[in-house]
Amino acid sequence: MNELRRGEGGSRGESRSSGLWGSRRGGRGSNSRNRDAVRRGLLALLLLALAAPLAASAGGDHGGPGLQSYLAPSLQRTADQTPNAPVRVIVQSDAGATDASAALDQYGSAQTQLGIAGASAGTIPAGDLQSLASEPGLVITPDNPVALDAPGGRGSLQPEAKGSQIWPEAVGLDPILPQSGPGKRKGWPRYYGPRIDGPEPAIAFVDSGIEAGRKDFGNRVLASLNLTGLPDNSPGDGFGHGTLIAGLAAGSNPDFMGAAPAAGIVSLDVLDDNGMARTSDVIRAAQWILANHDRYDIRVANFSLHSTTATSFRFDPLDKAIEKLWFAGVFVVASAGNDAQGGKPVRMGFAPANDPFVTTVGALDLHNSTDPDRADVAPWSSWGYTLDGFAKPELSAPGRAITGPVPSDSVLANAKQFKSQVMKTLDGTYMTLSGTSLSAPIVAGIADDLIALNPSLTPDRVKGALMLGAQPVRKVHGFAGGVGEVNAAASASIQFPPNPNRALDRFLIPDPSGAGMVFDDVSWLDVVTSSPSWNAISWRDGWFGAAWSLVSWSDVSWSDVSWSDVSWSDVSWSDVSWDDVFGDVD
Repeated sequence: MNELRRGEGGSRGESRSSGLWGSRRGGRGSNSRNRDAVRRGLLALLLLALAAPLAASAGGDHGGPGLQSYLAPSLQRTADQTPNAPVRVIVQSDAGATDASAALDQYGSAQTQLGIAGASAGTIPAGDLQSLASEPGLVITPDNPVALDAPGGRGSLQPEAKGSQIWPEAVGLDPILPQSGPGKRKGWPRYYGPRIDGPEPAIAFVDSGIEAGRKDFGNRVLASLNLTGLPDNSPGDGFGHGTLIAGLAAGSNPDFMGAAPAAGIVSLDVLDDNGMARTSDVIRAAQWILANHDRYDIRVANFSLHSTTATSFRFDPLDKAIEKLWFAGVFVVASAGNDAQGGKPVRMGFAPANDPFVTTVGALDLHNSTDPDRADVAPWSSWGYTLDGFAKPELSAPGRAITGPVPSDSVLANAKQFKSQVMKTLDGTYMTLSGTSLSAPIVAGIADDLIALNPSLTPDRVKGALMLGAQPVRKVHGFAGGVGEVNAAASASIQFPPNPNRALDRFLIPDPSGAGMVFDDVSWLDVVTSSPSWNAISWRDGWFGAAWSLVSWSDVSWSDVSWSDVSWSDVSWSDVSWDDVFGDVD
């Protein structure tokens, strides 16, 4: 962030509601309209370079001289309309978290340092926001709500019979798990690849907590922390979502096996019993993972949640935090969201699924079959371009009518609309639900399997193995399902996976305000605006033998449609009420 501050990449007033399946609200965009507006968007960028900054530099040394700060338009409106109201903000500084706290303390109260994002979270009187924005080198945004990509369903979805789970076979898990015989999946009559033998690295779940001690997890819950700043949060997993997600990734109940049944488990509870969190709490969880990933051997982190406002990954503090995990060797999985209507593309602008480094996962409907030719993308599974031009998701996994564990006293297990989908067993309570939040942990577990088999894999190479090994979903046209359905056995057989982030990695630089690496978005923007083929380097080597069409994916991995429909001086972070974001679940 070493240049004139630009607005977040969202349209005026755009917001996103709950991730519950069937709850859809927010901006949409079509590729045809995007293409028509490319010239207008590029012109907007050119004009921006000549435009006056939103907030002028006036005193202070935050971030160095001459660097203009950015104040989110929604905060500016709050300052104009209710100047005496206290507002929660996240302040990023080019000089790091300590500098961000010092700047915030001049006009408000800095409460939590978020070093992983070079930021500080706190409160400030709305009338003092403009004064804070007069300090150079800052990005000032609301501490917005974050919502789960929570599972949903209709009454027609009934709980599956005990032991009838078919998704592990569909994604090629049978051949690589030690307790399994030869794979049964079509195309895998015999398997000569590696099998997991022994414990696996840990997976961190940033969610609503986990019900530890049940048969699904045994003694593999290595750490459990409550990081939510909201008051309505029960011990363990009051909402129920985190237990479900952890079970799909790492459950060891033979009747409801997860993708990595020997993995260590770390629970970071950031969501209250209504399934809501603040952005700052999710960033705190990422910060904890960064500080403790070596101690607990955390190699994978799952985020089945999303921000509630569309942004550019260049400015979103949650994206900044997620990237630091990735650069430190933690493979990050994010759910794509459940906001599509009838399979049509939507704007993929919500962190962390909008980040080009992480692996974003969409949902497949298997139609009760392991035959990939019968599968298709669930009509509500989100897909499309991010505001920065990247195609999302990268791949898909089963996400419809999936059964997993939930606490019997949780909000989900007792929600009226899900009553028919609850199953009581001697091993505990289970539910059959749908959503991309269920697809993400399946991929997280498979990623953990790959790392257990080859500990030298970097996050980039894990992503490459998953993409190269994915099986095409023939009923799906375009990139609605990414490159296809994840396949564990195929990915595990790839000895030297390619790096799909190779072009992005050219812009990694040492963090000027701390340890590790950061993404130089200024240099990246300079290159992409002058060379539409900048990303071709990611697809030159190592992709031979991909079952899916390499040409079709490389064509959509970067497109200048990202600049259309975006007027950078116009955008805003919408103010979203808690009720609007999630709503009642009973």
